[in-house]
Amino acid sequence: HCPPPPQRGQNTQFGLFRLELMPDERIDGNAVEPTEDEPEPNVSNSDVCTKYREAGKIANLALQGLMLQVRPGAKVLDLCKFGDTVIMQKCSTIYQKKIKGKPVEKGVAFPTCVSVNECVCHNSPLESDTPGEILSEGDMVKLDIGCYVDGYIAVVAHTMVCGNQPSVDRPISGPQADVLHAAHVACEVAQKLLRPGNTNSQVTKAINKVASDFGVNACTGVLSHRLKRFVIDGNKVIILREETDQKVEDSCFELNEVYSIDIVMSTGDGKPKEMQSRTTVFKRSVDKNYMLKMRSSRTLFNEVNAKFPALPFALRALEDERQARMGVVECLKHELIHPFPVLFEKKGDYVAHFKSTVLILPSGPTRITGLKSFEAGSVKTDKILSDEVNAIMSLASKKRKKKNKKKPV
Repeated sequence: HCPPPPQRGQNTQFGLFRLELMPDERIDGNAVEPTEDEPEPNVSNSDVCTKYREAGKIANLALQGLMLQVRPGAKVLDLCKFGDTVIMQKCSTIYQKKIKGKPVEKGVAFPTCVSVNECVCHNSPLESDTPGEILSEGDMVKLDIGCYVDGYIAVVAHTMVCGNQPSVDRPISGPQADVLHAAHVACEVAQKLLRPGNTNSQVTKAINKVASDFGVNACTGVLSHRLKRFVIDGNKVIILREETDQKVEDSCFELNEVYSIDIVMSTGDGKPKEMQSRTTVFKRSVDKNYMLKMRSSRTLFNEVNAKFPALPFALRALEDERQARMGVVECLKHELIHPFPVLFEKKGDYVAHFKSTVLILPSGPTRITGLKSFEAGSVKTDKILSDEVNAIMSLASKKRKKKNKKKPV
């Protein structure tokens, strides 16, 4: 079925898509609300920048580990658990000292999702889901993961083929290659345009030009959000593809902002829909309150408030998965939590997903997450980039440092 147009406060598909963007949602965690005299620290602060980079390193490390686990016969559930475990274990080894008597909060910023073939996103199964999904040779696997350190978030997503990897001798070609190239180039283009003074609409236009060049479609409902401390869905966004019922306010990028660049391309019509798969990833709606009636709902809600007050979580991360599945129904009914539904294109469509975290620094846009999309020559396309896209791709990502000429004595 085709979902109805989004309403205010309702989430559609990838992120929290709002026709009227609400103020940034944040929860205290142990975050300190900045006063008028004391603005919120950003990446111009070396400590903040270091925490973003540490979160990025851990997210990349977990992604690399996940990629090694992607093989025929592997269970999707095991991969999801593995990704979350790597992040938790690595986080436990850094920032171990308390600050002002409080431990530094760190951990999973977005639960590991493994979405296969025409499944687009948010597939993060539970122990109780039977039979469990198993990977096969040739599956197109999308890995999505996130980490935070002291509330500073780094997210990453990657697409790969299960089993024998494409190579120069055995390259991928045709529509599958086109969609991989399109998603890769769109990521590069978006990053290069992420400069102070440029606008979100410039990026949206460029991404859709890339999709057109490769004969594929950008997926609807995908938002790249500004990231802030404990805020994974800031209210400054880049929409991947505008529709009549899905538009966002124009905004300019500013120095020292941080964005998640979220790119999803499809050989299908790019309008993913919900199917039978159960939604397992949620996020607390911090602006909603309600006196829940069912005991299982109250137990779930109390645990979410204690463990995941601001960032997304998977139901399998809760103490009692069976009780959580029961309690989530009433919480959803009263909009106390936002769902991240599992979405699908049509069977046989190829979908590629890449996501990176980018800091807008004085030296230029700086990517702190994201791995090499594919080996050169292993994914072959006969599509040619337009002059417009080539011009953006030729932009230097970083400003070159001027060498100080020594004055003669």
